Amino acid sequence: MRVALLTEGGYPYARGESGDWCERLLRGLGDHEFEVCALSRTARQHAGPRSALPENVTTVRSAPLWGPPPAEHRGDGRVGRRLARRYAEAFAELTAALCGAPHTAAARPPAGGLPERDAGAATAERAADRFGAGLYALADLAADHGGLSAWLRSEGAVRVLEAACRAPGAPRAVHSSRVTDLLAVAERLERVLRPLQLDWYGLAAPDGDAGLAAVDLCHAVGGGAAALPGLLARHFHGTPLLVTEHGARLREHYLVSAAHAVAPSAPSAPVRALLSAFQARLAHETYAAAALITPGNTHTRRWQERCGADRGRLRTVYPGMDAGPFREVARESARTAVPAGAGPGRRPERGAGGAARPLSAGTPTLVWVGVVEPGKDLVGLLHAFAEVRRSVPDARLRLVATPQRGRSDPEYLAHCRGLAAQLFPDEAPDRHAVGENPVRFEEVGDPAVPTVADAYADASVAVLSSATEGFPVQLVESMFCARATVSTDVGAVCEAIGGTGLVVPPRNPRALADACTDLLADPARRERLGGAARARALELFTVEQSLAAFRSIYLELISDSPARWSDTARGETARADAEVPFARPAEAHLPARLPAAVPSWADTAIAGAVRRPRRGSRPADAPAAAEASGPAPAPLSSGTGAAPATAVAAAATAAGVASAAAVVAGRRPGAIGSGSGGTGPRPPGATGPGFAPPAGRPAPPDPDAGSGPRPGGTGGEQ
Repeated sequence: MRVALLTEGGYPYARGESGDWCERLLRGLGDHEFEVCALSRTARQHAGPRSALPENVTTVRSAPLWGPPPAEHRGDGRVGRRLARRYAEAFAELTAALCGAPHTAAARPPAGGLPERDAGAATAERAADRFGAGLYALADLAADHGGLSAWLRSEGAVRVLEAACRAPGAPRAVHSSRVTDLLAVAERLERVLRPLQLDWYGLAAPDGDAGLAAVDLCHAVGGGAAALPGLLARHFHGTPLLVTEHGARLREHYLVSAAHAVAPSAPSAPVRALLSAFQARLAHETYAAAALITPGNTHTRRWQERCGADRGRLRTVYPGMDAGPFREVARESARTAVPAGAGPGRRPERGAGGAARPLSAGTPTLVWVGVVEPGKDLVGLLHAFAEVRRSVPDARLRLVATPQRGRSDPEYLAHCRGLAAQLFPDEAPDRHAVGENPVRFEEVGDPAVPTVADAYADASVAVLSSATEGFPVQLVESMFCARATVSTDVGAVCEAIGGTGLVVPPRNPRALADACTDLLADPARRERLGGAARARALELFTVEQSLAAFRSIYLELISDSPARWSDTARGETARADAEVPFARPAEAHLPARLPAAVPSWADTAIAGAVRRPRRGSRPADAPAAAEASGPAPAPLSSGTGAAPATAVAAAATAAGVASAAAVVAGRRPGAIGSGSGGTGPRPPGATGPGFAPPAGRPAPPDPDAGSGPRPGGTGGEQ
């Protein structure tokens, strides 16, 4: 089948966790064709290098969500007064939903008529309906006339937005909005709504490109703007939409908005309130329109349910990861297992590629891997390591950044380096040695750490100190390496480790230090936890598990959706029956061979399916029914033990035509063939008039036999 993969700020531009997941999906499902529809967030990302595309990716479409609006795909960008009035009506519906303004006075719940909770749910439902109505009305107008970006940056859009903010019932946060706030909101809404006016939907495309009208399924990687092309493809062509989120898009927006709220150049409160309302309404509309939603973990699933997703359409699929790069590290760990009773952390130290180092054998080491940013709480980890050093003086801490998964915060990294230098001065074993700091800041790709697997090779304990986290990819990597873990209870951490590691409260350096000290002091316990962690990771988080799940989901969605006939999409003549349910079932996409002959069990069933006359039938009507049914089927061949497929089909067709003729004549199908007026050959085993059963086999009692007249029967008149 042909699938459209919808992304925003990820594949094929970025090489983060989302990009790696898309790469594994595309290469793993090589039997499907994909076209990638990517929305870029920045000019640097749009102009930067892209990932090498697999062979099954036939088309790549891209559009920017940054900078000034691009040239209009239809028209010259000018908006007439009549079109501007229609845009204003549609935009008023959308902004009224953002500001929570009631639709009409009659729509408000009567006093005392509904409980408070039901009234709130009804108000939210009306707002969702208005948001969807306004969104699709804007899309229809943009598809027919163009000029949406020009109008959203005009004075008319700002006036509509101001009227919604001043309407009765609007939140207090937006009541105080100023003109500068309204201009900022209008500009950001224009950027996020740019997918509404793209030429991706096969609607009067200038080059005849069918676009998303020719795909069988739209798969959106994340909510937000990435799902907008899928919503419009569903709106225009009925294409099913699949939404995959490894982290709730609305949650990410809230976190970013809260982090930027304290910055000097942060947007004002009305701007943040309106943009958050837009993201919430868009998430609700996406979850309501999606045929299936696949969260990456239970934590994300709870957020989706809170945003209005139907539980019946939620199916958790963990993000599959390749366990191959970590296999050698796990094998080396099993070969050098520390015996019970050994000293704390006495594991042979290994270098790049898992090679054992002959020197400094067995230094207890804590390893942290990830993107350096405030949410990872490295400051708390450094304070916890200071407590660990009091119990284990020779302990070491390695902080390994992964620039391939995201850009580290330079200011926060500098702050952590300064704190480490203050807490841990350089130490030397004697007066002639050079001092060394027990905390090392490294990056994946350095000569000492060429790969992520090499970062975990020297780890006695893998540490995750995050204050906020979605799905802990780095924790699963350490589990693949058979490492014991200490992590904070945030996001999907408990769901990932499942009892194979220690969990402490977030932002608690003392609890984090105690857990690390306990594991460093008990090598046998570390080995047990590491082995259990690897077994759990291989069971739940491999790429094979994820690919099998999505392969099944693709077939399920395409089989549940009716075939869509379109002369634009398929290059065929438009048919009168525009919707033909199940015209292309999922089995049509699978290679199969038809048998050359009917199997013996089918031949036996057809040959033995003789008809028995019903008592009380009218013999005089049998010839007319037999003539109406046409000649009887020829006897089935029995020389080879298998009847030809054409003979079987002819017998089934003749039986169906005879039954239909009996129904048209006003008689029951049981009366066909009764009496002695029938002519022509009979199927094997038919030995008398009316297809009586073979000799020696008694006929079963007729449940319809009786002496009196029956309504609708043939044994007598009513």
